[in-house]
Amino acid sequence: MATDWQQLSRDVEALLKEARRQVIAKMHQTLTVDEKTGRKDLVTNVDKGNEQFLIHAIRQLDPQAQVLGEEGFGDQVTSVKGRLWIVDPIDGTMNFVKQRDNFAMMIGIYQDGVGQLGFIYDVMNDVLYRGGPQLGGVWANQQPLSAPADLALADGLIGMSSPLVIKDIAHTQAIVHASAGMRVYGSAGIEMINIMLGKTLGYISYLKPWDFAAGQVLLNTLGVRTSTIDGQPLDMLSSNLVLVATKQAQRDILQIEEDDVSL
Repeated sequence: MATDWQQLSRDVEALLKEARRQVIAKMHQTLTVDEKTGRKDLVTNVDKGNEQFLIHAIRQLDPQAQVLGEEGFGDQVTSVKGRLWIVDPIDGTMNFVKQRDNFAMMIGIYQDGVGQLGFIYDVMNDVLYRGGPQLGGVWANQQPLSAPADLALADGLIGMSSPLVIKDIAHTQAIVHASAGMRVYGSAGIEMINIMLGKTLGYISYLKPWDFAAGQVLLNTLGVRTSTIDGQPLDMLSSNLVLVATKQAQRDILQIEEDDVSL
């Protein structure tokens, strides 16, 4: 049976709105905060509970699909064949814990490795960014989004992971110097939103599949490039040093990489 992508999108929208309601309610309770790989890599009871809620609902909506979740409540995914849902229940957990702001919920839906639908929910501003090739565009709530301007690197701000710049990994200091300036939001989802809205022209960070899956669908639909730092396609099942940028900015950044390698 053919997939009704429009109906599936409406179902996911309803699911995320209920997840938001639950997360907002839990924010006023005492959080249980644990470290994963270190004191700056946190997970809370809300991350875990929200992933369990989302994955349970996804299995009702699409029982034959695989589900990859950040907190490990999904499947042990070894192949992108078939339908794959990639879920980040709370993106920007440090912001969630310290600020109660600037975090997102994200879902990307892929078919045989190709992005079909993406959802990034700016929880505190109550704006759901949704879209993909199956919907023919991208919307912020009910407002259709236009493609952001195809700016060159020198003409806009770029989002960065601060440790990359501090350690000058992949020539990020030169990239920042060539741009109009650097911004750090602490959430891949919020970074992706800023690119969609034309507030920044790119983003560079080490990201895992749940960090970039939804954003890749939405941004590619709007004509923004996603790749590894050296311009290769992203591996949907492993960590990547990810470059998200307008076409012109991607060319500029890849040229910086090539020039530094040739020195």
